[in-house]
Amino acid sequence: MTSGTAALQERRYRILVTGYAISSYGTFLNVVALSLYVYAVTDRALAVGVFMAVRLAAGFVAGLAAAAVLARWSAKGVMFWANVAQAAALLLLVLAPDGLRTGALFAVSAVVGASGTLFMVTLRSSIPDMVGEGRHTWANSLMVSGRSMAMVAGFASSGVVVSLLGYTAAFLVDMATFLVCALTVLLLPMPMGPARSDDGKDKDDKDSKGGQEEESADGSGRRRVPAALVALGAVPVLGLMVALRGIDALGSSSHNAALPVYSTELDADNPAVFVSVFWCVWALGNVLVQQVLQRYTKRTGRSVGALGFGLGTIAMSGTFILAFAGLPWAATVLVALLAGAADGLTEVSYTSHLQTLPSPLRTHAFGLSATVENLGFGVGMIVVAAALDVFTPLSVVGVAHGAAIVLALVYVARVLRGRGAAQVQEAQEAQEAQEVQEVQEAVPGSEEREGKNGEGESGAGPARGGHRDGAEVSGG
Repeated sequence: MTSGTAALQERRYRILVTGYAISSYGTFLNVVALSLYVYAVTDRALAVGVFMAVRLAAGFVAGLAAAAVLARWSAKGVMFWANVAQAAALLLLVLAPDGLRTGALFAVSAVVGASGTLFMVTLRSSIPDMVGEGRHTWANSLMVSGRSMAMVAGFASSGVVVSLLGYTAAFLVDMATFLVCALTVLLLPMPMGPARSDDGKDKDDKDSKGGQEEESADGSGRRRVPAALVALGAVPVLGLMVALRGIDALGSSSHNAALPVYSTELDADNPAVFVSVFWCVWALGNVLVQQVLQRYTKRTGRSVGALGFGLGTIAMSGTFILAFAGLPWAATVLVALLAGAADGLTEVSYTSHLQTLPSPLRTHAFGLSATVENLGFGVGMIVVAAALDVFTPLSVVGVAHGAAIVLALVYVARVLRGRGAAQVQEAQEAQEAQEVQEVQEAVPGSEEREGKNGEGESGAGPARGGHRDGAEVSGG
């Protein structure tokens, strides 16, 4: 790849991330505005919970269907229409008559949940094609930084927008952000139409069904293996990694639900102060760690990989527990900064790791991951909401994030064990190669005969750099 091509790819990706950050602002503004609007229209707290459940359920289904959708449509087309669909749903809500407002709200919830998940799965799985080899960490860091700043802006401005401009204006602002993102997608140098072709019809059919065929154990026929399971088996510890991501989502639901309760206990007159400060400092830590990761990758040519994900999860869960421990303000601000940094580290390392999979399996892996994350967060919101009526925020968050810490410790031990075994294997192979070389030097002409009789064999093994230990797949 020429430097001019790489620069063009980088510039267009930056434009896309800008559009994604703008739409993320709309998404987080949506979270507050739509929830408040549901309560205003229905006057029932249960309706707010059902609204969130519909959104998460739609995201869950979209994660399962993502691979089938991307087998038939181009990534550019999916990202474009995902944004257009969200904008159209919000316009429908604005134009809906009073008698249909409730139905329109839940339609918006389903469309936003499904379209948002499809967009994210497509974006994450397509980044290697957009930026080229070796640029995954930089691209993921830029994406996470944009979303973090958009989250703070969306949450911080939602109250002002709704209070001063009203719900209709808030929905129109949301709609505009999704249209801006759709326009930036159009600038990508990728095909817009269906991804299928006559040559790839059979392959796409197999991919869309979400499976691969393999011989049965008794040799009597072929059985279909779900492609998501193939993706999990393609890289060591990937299944455990996705499971940890799901438990981490459950932990995230705990601190998201507990923060308003805890901040009200701290200051009943101004409960929004603690929440606002916490998330602003969290976002600052997230953005700062992205700068560190980008410089580390540029200097070393490596990403933090699977081990960084495990250690980052432990640090993130630990700091979120400390955030509810009643520490002094200065200490809590430091904890929030570290929580944001650890959260950013886990996001980038996790995404970069999955992006090392081959393209078809990568899509299935990200789709499965989105499904697991939605499931973990959805179940967590239900369980946590019930638990907060009985237990303190610290105990609820401690149990949820404590479970993530326990699984993360198992995961880290598994990664280190795999890395140690790989190092032993590499040492044995190096020793064998040295012994062969000593024999060749001791016997004149043996090296030449070896080259004639076994030409090409010596370059195929790990001794020539073909080995990856599976723990640091993205390590380079």
